[in-house]
Amino acid sequence: MSAAPTSDHRDGVAFLLAQLGYHAAELFAERIAPLGLGPPQAGILRAIAAEPGRSQQALSRQLKLLPSRVVAFVDELENRGYLERRRNPDDRRLHALYLTPSGKRLMQKLSDAAREHEREVTAALNDRERGELRDLLARIASDAGLTPRVHPGYRSIGIG
Repeated sequence: MSAAPTSDHRDGVAFLLAQLGYHAAELFAERIAPLGLGPPQAGILRAIAAEPGRSQQALSRQLKLLPSRVVAFVDELENRGYLERRRNPDDRRLHALYLTPSGKRLMQKLSDAAREHEREVTAALNDRERGELRDLLARIASDAGLTPRVHPGYRSIGIG
């Protein structure tokens, strides 16, 4: 008589990553909602803060978003006083994007929220474990060809 196959009832790594990714994204959206931002606006502000003066076209390429979607987000953030377009002195057809003083203050609040979010999501880990997990996940993301510092969720808003 053969033994019945044993089953491993633990969830797989891919499932856990998907489950935690969804959970983390939901928590982050809730955390930044009081700032009047959604994740797409937060990502655009972060990208502009990281590289002031980039063009809308460069931002569109980095985020893999349709240029018309970038224009809509930039218009919204500009109307709210968080960023400004300036003519590019090297190519007057292009607009360079910069955070305004109000945008810089908002970016500081967003950075604080992101740090608190990171602490909350990884509360079960110590500093060494958190660093190891980050390094392992970065290696997996790199192997998958994901763009550093760009959430792949932009693809879903870039099509419409």
